[in-house]
Amino acid sequence: MVEVDARYLGGLRCEAVHGPSKSTLHTDAPVDNHGKGEAFSPTDLLAAALPCCIMTIMGIVAERHGLAIEGMTARTEKVMSADLPRRIASLRTTIEVPLAADHPQRVHLENAAKTCPVHKSLHPEIDAAIEFHWKG
Repeated sequence: MVEVDARYLGGLRCEAVHGPSKSTLHTDAPVDNHGKGEAFSPTDLLAAALPCCIMTIMGIVAERHGLAIEGMTARTEKVMSADLPRRIASLRTTIEVPLAADHPQRVHLENAAKTCPVHKSLHPEIDAAIEFHWKG
């Protein structure tokens, strides 16, 4: 179990403290939803969590198989729904993997990405496609 303590600061801004590390982050409502957009919005944090989780789980598999994937990059594009209630409609992620497309561990790495905890926790109505580019 991990606890996160959050506090509303006013002006549509919040502060969250990660219990184990005491790291702090701030959120701000986006400009298109009455905010200033001066920090990650709560839905931006989810968009950031997805590629970080994918790469972390891929990193675990890579370490298990003695693979070097440092320099791997990811980009997630978040699209909000046009209808109400306001929600995330899609989180499409592209991963650039510094290994050859015919690498023998490719299937294991792609399966790891698709089964990361954040991806598995998303509502099924969210388009959360993952595209891989093998750059080795």
